[in-house]
Amino acid sequence: MPKLTVEGVGTFEVAEGKRLVNALIDEAGTDQLHACGGASRCTTCRVEFVEGEPDKQTAAERETLQAREVTEPGVRLSCQILCDHDMTVRLISRLEGSGRKDQGGRPSDEMQPEPQWVSKSEQSS
Repeated sequence: MPKLTVEGVGTFEVAEGKRLVNALIDEAGTDQLHACGGASRCTTCRVEFVEGEPDKQTAAERETLQAREVTEPGVRLSCQILCDHDMTVRLISRLEGSGRKDQGGRPSDEMQPEPQWVSKSEQSS
């Protein structure tokens, strides 16, 4: 089982292939935002990778990050990451202090939209 370390929270074993956004809620018990319900339509579920950033990403994540001009190194959408290896993340988008009434609707266990995997280093034209 992959290990998920959340800075300031702890380290947790996560089922292989679980969506990171759901692991942050279920295993780590965090108040990670996910306003669009985990469909890569917003950027409220952002995390910063400290270690173990995946080398691949979904085309939807890449497009959303580009459209919202999120360019910080290591910042990714937790709704578009699968827990398939050990990783350490820092929460940067939390309910606390956001002014929102809740974290967002429960993300599906299945990746939304259907993932089309690309290398993180690939640039779209």
